[in-house]
Amino acid sequence: MNAKKKRRLAFAAALLLAGAGVAGVIVYGLGQNTMYFRSPSDVAAKMVGEGVAFRLGGLVEQGSVQHGAGAAVRFRVTDGKSSIPANFDGVLPALFREGQGVVATGAMNASGTFIANEVLAKHDEKYMPPEVVDALKRSGRWQEGGL
Repeated sequence: MNAKKKRRLAFAAALLLAGAGVAGVIVYGLGQNTMYFRSPSDVAAKMVGEGVAFRLGGLVEQGSVQHGAGAAVRFRVTDGKSSIPANFDGVLPALFREGQGVVATGAMNASGTFIANEVLAKHDEKYMPPEVVDALKRSGRWQEGGL
């Protein structure tokens, strides 16, 4: 092998190594920013560990909303099979109410309560987040045209 071929081979190897490094950094970065959607049944089945950030979606259980001191709110999120207690300290969306679809972002604490740092409610009477619809269909609670 002559010097010219050795340089080309070294350049190609360096290029492949650099490409693999860049791809590794991209995959690692994407993995750190992934937030999964879970239904109350998924959470009850222990599919989520304590302190792991995820989105919890379902319906706000009837009779479960309790307002505490300041902006603290306790409620339960259900998919018809399981119900998960949730706490939120902040301003709720204007459309947040019992029996309506909700998606909350947060994590479970050691006592099994979902600590939400963001709560999203549906924006009109016909919309429900696709993840919530899928979870309700899996639990057998979904009816076309709404609940």
